[in-house]
Amino acid sequence: MSMNSKNLSVLAYANGFTLWHYKTADAKETVSTSGYFNDVANIFNVGDLIVASQSINETMVTTIFVVASVVDGVVNVSVIV
Repeated sequence: MSMNSKNLSVLAYANGFTLWHYKTADAKETVSTSGYFNDVANIFNVGDLIVASQSINETMVTTIFVVASVVDGVVNVSVIV
């Protein structure tokens, strides 16, 4: 699947850092693919955290990602947990 910006929301913001929530049916391997979040590259800062609530085969999974880089509109995230 591709990223759905309607499922991305801000949980907290302070001093240039944002804690995001993202709801998806995509597995963490898909979400962590380079460029997955490119459609919203302009709103991310390196170091932002994304808490993803994932519904995988009717099982809820939570994964935390960090925005590792945003270069020329390409977003890369890494899995923390």
